[in-house]
Amino acid sequence: MSRLCTLLLFLLPWVAGILSGCGEKQVDSSRGPQAYPYQVTTTVGMITDIVGEVAGRHAVVKGIIAEGVDPHLYAATINDVKELRAADIIFYNGLNLEGKMGEVLGKLGRRKPVHAVAKGAVEVSGYALLDEEDYYDPHVWMDVRGWMSAVEVVRNSLQEFDPQHESDYSANAEGYLDTLKRLDAYAREVLGSIPENQRVLVTAHDAFGYMARAYGLEVRGIQGLSTEAKPGLRDIESLVEFLVERRIPAVFVESSVSRKSVEALMEGAHDKGHKVVVGGELFSDAMGGRGTYAGTYIGMIEHNVNTIARGLGGAVPEGGFREWMKSDR
Repeated sequence: MSRLCTLLLFLLPWVAGILSGCGEKQVDSSRGPQAYPYQVTTTVGMITDIVGEVAGRHAVVKGIIAEGVDPHLYAATINDVKELRAADIIFYNGLNLEGKMGEVLGKLGRRKPVHAVAKGAVEVSGYALLDEEDYYDPHVWMDVRGWMSAVEVVRNSLQEFDPQHESDYSANAEGYLDTLKRLDAYAREVLGSIPENQRVLVTAHDAFGYMARAYGLEVRGIQGLSTEAKPGLRDIESLVEFLVERRIPAVFVESSVSRKSVEALMEGAHDKGHKVVVGGELFSDAMGGRGTYAGTYIGMIEHNVNTIARGLGGAVPEGGFREWMKSDR
């Protein structure tokens, strides 16, 4: 064999190795992080927040769906796909919340760890809500105890991915879960202060079913579980009759959903001689602005609880949840 042939045989595996490294990043999920901090990519802010709390200093967590954006209608951009491909581990909600991203997430799940947090929480707690057509309600975060199960899913997933720091993830989750227990008690107390005949929450779409069940509210949404389903004239008329008959004083708009259907509802009630006001803006499928209190899961839930209570005649403690926590309970 000539020297040239020998050299080529030696170089071919090396060249092939370089070429195979081009393009999409390859991750062997069984090996865990290749470096610290490792990269976590998430979808909605509620998941971004709890993953950041549990992962702590060991990871950089980046969400791709910004505040005020409706995840039901969101389609991944080229940059989003790059972020997802570059991630070492991915967390998303599941239960069809990110319906337009399902194919992308499914393909990535064959190459790296991809976890559906809400789907896992539902499987753990066994408390899922379904609509009339047996579609899962994906808005698990509206019940704080349900979202505590989601925190446990994140903790378990990170411990499996990075067993070297298992105790850190356990400690981070334990501290955060303790705060969520107190948040759940706060929500129960504040929403329980609403006069019983006024505990009716009317919103733009049906995102508050878990909250309603957990804290004793009746909820009506103009649209269904997904904002992809547009309300018809009959839906509006039926809800107008409900408002007038029950003398509901307020309806609520949502930060990530158009106000048009709510405004149509109010006009219809007004035409029938019943005045309905906007009780406030709620965070449903997206949290508040990044860097703000409402841009955290705890802040989002407190904002919703306080806004609903004030709009429907309940009482909110002075100083809100943070001052409430300081008192003896």
